[in-house]
Amino acid sequence: MGKGKLAKFADMASYENVFQYPFSVVEHVPFEMKGRWCDAYFHNDHPIVLELGCGKGEYTVELAKLYPDTNFIGVDIKGARMWTGATQALREGLKNVAFLRTNIEIIDRFFAEDEVQEIWLTFSDPQMKNPRKRLTSTWFMERYRHFLVDGGIIHLKTDSNFLFTYTTYMVEKNALPVLARTEDLYGNLIPHSTFHIPQELLSIQTYYESMWIARGLNIKYMKWRLPRTGTLAEPDVEIELDNYRSYHRTKRSSLDKAK
Repeated sequence: MGKGKLAKFADMASYENVFQYPFSVVEHVPFEMKGRWCDAYFHNDHPIVLELGCGKGEYTVELAKLYPDTNFIGVDIKGARMWTGATQALREGLKNVAFLRTNIEIIDRFFAEDEVQEIWLTFSDPQMKNPRKRLTSTWFMERYRHFLVDGGIIHLKTDSNFLFTYTTYMVEKNALPVLARTEDLYGNLIPHSTFHIPQELLSIQTYYESMWIARGLNIKYMKWRLPRTGTLAEPDVEIELDNYRSYHRTKRSSLDKAK
Protein backbone atom coordinates (compact mmCIF):
# COMPACT_ATOMS: atom_id res chain seq x y z
CA MET A 1 0.00 0.00 0.00
CA GLY A 2 1.35 3.43 -0.90
CA LYS A 3 2.12 6.12 1.61
CA GLY A 4 -0.56 8.59 2.61
CA LYS A 5 -0.22 12.35 2.35
CA LEU A 6 0.79 12.86 5.97
CA ALA A 7 3.56 10.28 5.72
CA LYS A 8 4.82 11.87 2.50
CA PHE A 9 4.86 15.34 4.05
CA ALA A 10 6.80 13.91 7.01
CA ASP A 11 9.37 12.48 4.58
CA MET A 12 9.60 15.74 2.66
CA ALA A 13 10.34 17.69 5.83
CA SER A 14 13.52 15.62 6.24
CA TYR A 15 14.62 15.55 2.58
CA GLU A 16 17.78 17.53 1.89
CA ASN A 17 16.71 18.12 -1.73
CA VAL A 18 13.34 19.72 -0.88
CA PHE A 19 12.70 23.34 0.10
CA GLN A 20 9.19 24.17 1.29
CA TYR A 21 8.10 27.80 1.20
CA PRO A 22 4.38 28.14 0.49
CA PHE A 23 3.01 31.68 0.25
CA SER A 24 1.95 31.81 3.90
CA VAL A 25 5.50 31.05 5.01
CA VAL A 26 7.60 33.07 2.59
CA GLU A 27 5.67 36.22 3.47
CA HIS A 28 7.43 36.19 6.83
CA VAL A 29 10.64 34.25 6.17
CA PRO A 30 13.31 35.54 3.75
CA PHE A 31 14.70 32.97 1.34
CA GLU A 32 18.40 33.15 2.11
CA MET A 33 19.45 30.94 -0.81
CA LYS A 34 18.16 33.39 -3.41
CA GLY A 35 21.10 34.07 -5.70
CA ARG A 36 23.09 31.30 -4.01
CA TRP A 37 21.55 28.07 -5.34
CA CYS A 38 24.77 26.94 -7.03
CA ASP A 39 27.05 27.85 -4.12
CA ALA A 40 24.84 26.84 -1.21
CA TYR A 41 23.11 23.73 -2.54
CA PHE A 42 24.53 22.36 -5.81
CA HIS A 43 28.15 23.31 -5.00
CA ASN A 44 29.03 23.93 -8.63
CA ASP A 45 28.76 26.65 -11.27
CA HIS A 46 26.50 24.77 -13.68
CA PRO A 47 23.46 26.42 -15.32
CA ILE A 48 20.09 26.20 -13.57
CA VAL A 49 16.91 25.02 -15.30
CA LEU A 50 13.44 25.18 -13.69
CA GLU A 51 10.42 23.00 -14.31
CA LEU A 52 7.39 25.01 -13.17
CA GLY A 53 4.35 22.94 -12.24
CA CYS A 54 6.45 19.79 -12.00
CA GLY A 55 3.73 17.57 -10.48
CA LYS A 56 5.33 14.27 -9.45
CA GLY A 57 8.71 15.55 -10.56
CA GLU A 58 9.34 12.74 -13.02
CA TYR A 59 10.32 15.13 -15.85
CA THR A 60 12.69 17.05 -13.57
CA VAL A 61 14.39 13.82 -12.52
CA GLU A 62 14.74 12.49 -16.07
CA LEU A 63 16.19 15.80 -17.30
CA ALA A 64 18.70 15.71 -14.46
CA LYS A 65 19.74 12.19 -15.45
CA LEU A 66 20.14 13.19 -19.10
CA TYR A 67 22.15 16.31 -18.35
CA PRO A 68 24.40 15.76 -15.31
CA ASP A 69 26.24 19.06 -15.95
CA THR A 70 23.05 21.09 -15.50
CA ASN A 71 21.18 21.78 -12.26
CA PHE A 72 17.41 21.17 -12.32
CA ILE A 73 14.80 22.46 -9.86
CA GLY A 74 11.20 21.24 -9.95
CA VAL A 75 8.64 23.70 -8.59
CA ASP A 76 5.07 22.94 -7.51
CA ILE A 77 2.74 23.59 -4.59
CA LYS A 78 1.50 19.98 -4.39
CA GLY A 79 3.89 18.36 -1.94
CA ALA A 80 2.31 14.92 -1.92
CA ARG A 81 2.91 14.65 -5.67
CA MET A 82 6.43 16.10 -5.52
CA TRP A 83 7.37 13.38 -3.00
CA THR A 84 7.65 10.86 -5.85
CA GLY A 85 10.37 12.71 -7.75
CA ALA A 86 12.18 13.89 -4.63
CA THR A 87 12.29 10.34 -3.27
CA GLN A 88 13.56 8.94 -6.57
CA ALA A 89 16.28 11.60 -6.80
CA LEU A 90 17.53 10.75 -3.31
CA ARG A 91 17.46 7.01 -3.91
CA GLU A 92 19.41 7.39 -7.15
CA GLY A 93 21.90 9.81 -5.64
CA LEU A 94 21.16 12.63 -8.09
CA LYS A 95 23.06 15.68 -6.84
CA ASN A 96 21.94 18.00 -9.66
CA VAL A 97 18.23 18.02 -8.83
CA ALA A 98 16.21 19.83 -6.16
CA PHE A 99 12.56 20.59 -5.52
CA LEU A 100 10.90 23.79 -4.34
CA ARG A 101 7.38 23.59 -2.94
CA THR A 102 5.81 27.00 -3.33
CA ASN A 103 3.22 28.98 -5.26
CA ILE A 104 4.49 29.73 -8.76
CA GLU A 105 2.86 33.17 -8.53
CA ILE A 106 5.73 34.19 -6.24
CA ILE A 107 8.50 32.31 -8.05
CA ASP A 108 10.59 35.48 -8.47
CA ARG A 109 11.14 35.61 -4.69
CA PHE A 110 13.41 32.58 -4.84
CA PHE A 111 15.85 33.37 -7.64
CA ALA A 112 18.11 36.35 -8.29
CA GLU A 113 18.71 38.21 -11.54
CA ASP A 114 20.46 36.01 -14.16
CA GLU A 115 20.33 32.96 -11.87
CA VAL A 116 18.23 30.77 -14.23
CA GLN A 117 19.01 29.89 -17.85
CA GLU A 118 15.90 27.96 -18.95
CA ILE A 119 12.32 27.20 -17.90
CA TRP A 120 10.26 24.13 -18.76
CA LEU A 121 6.45 24.28 -18.65
CA THR A 122 5.26 20.69 -18.98
CA PHE A 123 1.52 20.06 -19.28
CA SER A 124 0.54 23.16 -17.35
CA ASP A 125 -3.11 23.78 -16.51
CA PRO A 126 -4.37 25.83 -19.50
CA GLN A 127 -6.44 28.05 -17.17
CA MET A 128 -8.97 28.73 -19.92
CA LYS A 129 -11.04 31.04 -17.71
CA ASN A 130 -8.24 33.17 -16.27
CA PRO A 131 -5.47 34.48 -18.58
CA ARG A 132 -3.42 35.83 -15.68
CA LYS A 133 -3.02 32.32 -14.22
CA ARG A 134 -1.62 30.81 -17.43
CA LEU A 135 2.07 30.07 -16.99
CA THR A 136 2.71 31.41 -20.51
CA SER A 137 0.86 34.68 -19.92
CA THR A 138 2.65 38.03 -20.10
CA TRP A 139 1.98 38.37 -16.36
CA PHE A 140 4.21 35.37 -15.76
CA MET A 141 6.67 36.38 -18.48
CA GLU A 142 7.32 39.55 -16.47
CA ARG A 143 7.97 37.44 -13.36
CA TYR A 144 10.40 35.22 -15.27
CA ARG A 145 12.32 38.28 -16.45
CA HIS A 146 13.32 38.96 -12.84
CA PHE A 147 15.60 35.91 -12.72
CA LEU A 148 15.94 34.48 -16.24
CA VAL A 149 19.06 35.50 -18.16
CA ASP A 150 18.46 38.00 -20.96
CA GLY A 151 17.23 35.95 -23.91
CA GLY A 152 16.76 32.90 -21.70
CA ILE A 153 14.85 29.96 -23.12
CA ILE A 154 11.31 28.86 -22.27
CA HIS A 155 9.95 25.45 -23.31
CA LEU A 156 6.26 24.62 -23.48
CA LYS A 157 5.14 21.01 -23.79
CA THR A 158 1.38 20.50 -23.75
CA ASP A 159 -1.55 18.44 -24.95
CA SER A 160 -3.86 21.49 -24.75
CA ASN A 161 -4.87 23.07 -28.06
CA PHE A 162 -6.10 26.09 -26.13
CA LEU A 163 -2.86 26.75 -24.24
CA PHE A 164 -0.70 26.11 -27.30
CA THR A 165 -2.78 28.45 -29.48
CA TYR A 166 -2.85 31.14 -26.79
CA THR A 167 0.93 30.89 -26.34
CA THR A 168 1.46 31.11 -30.10
CA TYR A 169 -0.53 34.35 -30.21
CA MET A 170 1.30 35.68 -27.15
CA VAL A 171 4.70 34.98 -28.69
CA GLU A 172 3.70 36.49 -32.05
CA LYS A 173 2.12 39.57 -30.46
CA ASN A 174 5.35 40.35 -28.62
CA ALA A 175 7.74 39.26 -31.40
CA LEU A 176 9.55 36.83 -29.11
CA PRO A 177 12.20 34.81 -30.99
CA VAL A 178 10.85 31.30 -31.65
CA LEU A 179 13.45 28.56 -31.87
CA ALA A 180 11.14 25.63 -32.55
CA ARG A 181 7.42 24.93 -32.80
CA THR A 182 5.40 21.85 -33.62
CA GLU A 183 1.82 20.68 -33.17
CA ASP A 184 2.98 17.06 -33.19
CA LEU A 185 6.18 16.61 -31.18
CA TYR A 186 6.53 12.93 -31.95
CA GLY A 187 5.52 13.36 -35.56
CA ASN A 188 6.70 16.46 -37.38
CA LEU A 189 8.89 19.26 -36.02
CA ILE A 190 8.71 22.58 -37.87
CA PRO A 191 12.00 24.38 -37.09
CA HIS A 192 12.30 28.16 -37.03
CA SER A 193 16.08 27.83 -37.13
CA THR A 194 18.70 25.09 -37.38
CA PHE A 195 17.56 23.92 -33.95
CA HIS A 196 16.35 20.37 -33.61
CA ILE A 197 15.07 18.44 -30.61
CA PRO A 198 17.67 15.98 -29.31
CA GLN A 199 16.41 12.41 -29.55
CA GLU A 200 17.10 11.83 -25.87
CA LEU A 201 14.56 14.53 -24.96
CA LEU A 202 11.90 12.70 -26.94
CA SER A 203 12.49 9.68 -24.73
CA ILE A 204 11.12 11.48 -21.65
CA GLN A 205 7.39 11.01 -21.24
CA THR A 206 5.36 11.61 -18.11
CA TYR A 207 2.78 9.08 -16.94
CA TYR A 208 -0.15 11.13 -18.21
CA GLU A 209 1.63 12.07 -21.42
CA SER A 210 1.94 8.38 -22.29
CA MET A 211 -1.80 7.95 -21.73
CA TRP A 212 -2.64 10.96 -23.89
CA ILE A 213 -0.44 9.65 -26.69
CA ALA A 214 -2.17 6.27 -26.40
CA ARG A 215 -5.50 8.06 -26.88
CA GLY A 216 -4.20 9.54 -30.13
CA LEU A 217 -3.67 13.07 -28.81
CA ASN A 218 -0.84 15.09 -30.31
CA ILE A 219 1.76 16.54 -27.96
CA LYS A 220 2.61 20.12 -28.85
CA TYR A 221 5.92 21.85 -28.23
CA MET A 222 7.30 25.36 -28.52
CA LYS A 223 10.63 26.88 -27.56
CA TRP A 224 11.29 30.62 -27.50
CA ARG A 225 13.59 33.23 -26.05
CA LEU A 226 12.50 35.88 -23.56
CA PRO A 227 14.41 39.19 -23.89
CA ARG A 228 14.58 41.16 -20.67
CA THR A 229 13.50 44.49 -22.17
CA GLY A 230 10.43 45.59 -24.09
CA THR A 231 6.79 46.03 -23.11
CA LEU A 232 4.72 42.85 -23.21
CA ALA A 233 1.07 42.88 -24.32
CA GLU A 234 -1.62 40.22 -24.08
CA PRO A 235 -3.12 38.97 -27.37
CA ASP A 236 -6.72 40.11 -27.88
CA VAL A 237 -8.18 37.10 -29.67
CA GLU A 238 -10.81 34.48 -28.95
CA ILE A 239 -9.65 30.86 -28.87
CA GLU A 240 -11.68 27.67 -28.97
CA LEU A 241 -11.76 25.89 -25.64
CA ASP A 242 -10.44 22.37 -25.22
CA ASN A 243 -13.11 19.67 -25.27
CA TYR A 244 -11.51 18.02 -22.25
CA ARG A 245 -9.47 19.17 -19.29
CA SER A 246 -7.39 16.11 -18.53
CA TYR A 247 -7.50 12.34 -18.66
CA HIS A 248 -10.94 10.96 -17.69
CA ARG A 249 -12.33 14.49 -17.18
CA THR A 250 -14.63 16.46 -19.43
CA LYS A 251 -14.88 20.18 -20.13
CA ARG A 252 -16.66 22.00 -17.30
CA SER A 253 -17.43 25.28 -19.01
CA SER A 254 -20.47 25.83 -21.27
CA LEU A 255 -18.48 28.36 -23.31
CA ASP A 256 -16.92 27.48 -26.65
CA LYS A 257 -14.30 30.24 -26.78
CA ALA A 258 -12.24 32.41 -24.46
CA LYS A 259 -9.51 35.04 -24.63
